[in-house]
Formats: sequence, structure tokens, C-alpha cells
Amino acid sequence: MLFIKAFLFSGIVCMLCQIVLDNTKLTPGHITSSVTIIGALLSFFGIYDKLISCFGAGATVLISNFGHSLYSSGLIGYEENGVLGLFSKLLCSSSVSLVSVIIFSFIFTLVFKPKD
Repeated sequence: MLFIKAFLFSGIVCMLCQIVLDNTKLTPGHITSSVTIIGALLSFFGIYDKLISCFGAGATVLISNFGHSLYSSGLIGYEENGVLGLFSKLLCSSSVSLVSVIIFSFIFTLVFKPKD
């Protein structure tokens, strides 16, 4: 049942973003940034952790989880070292995913050629 809930949650979020993309003049960059900010705001209000516990991986694979992880790691750094800790810990929890995205993107560009 958890797989179905994760699939439905991710699908609904992607569907809503696609509807916004199709019916507004916003670019994909605007929508990506907006969803990241919404994830950070949901984390600020304590809602995103409840979404993760309810929908599992369906809530952690979206771009909104990047906003959640930025907020969470920034908060941990602020609690440990104050304002300087906020900046030093900001990308700690998401650095592995960022590096893996860069590496896999490079590999895929070597393997696949874009169509003209």
C-alpha cells in the first residue's frame, strides 16, 4: 500500500506542476524554484516530515524535498553554531544527491546523443 500512496502523491504533485506550467506563462525554472520554496515552507511549519512519514519515498524524490533538506540542515547548523553554522551546514544533507546528479548527468551525456 505504501508504494501506491507514494506513486499517487508524486503523481499528484507532478500533475499540479504540469497544470501550472501549461496554464501560466511561468517557465520550468520558475516552477522548480517555487516547489523548492514550498518544500522549505512546509518543512518550516512541520508538515513535510508528516508527508514523508505518510507517503515515504513519494515525498522524498521530489524537488520539494530539496527545499526540506536545505531547511533541515540549515536549522541544525544554526542550532549548533549560530549564524555561521547556518551557512556551513546548509548543503550537508543534500550534497550526496547533488554530486550524484552531476555524475549521472555527465555519464548520460556521454552515452546518449541529443537529437537535432
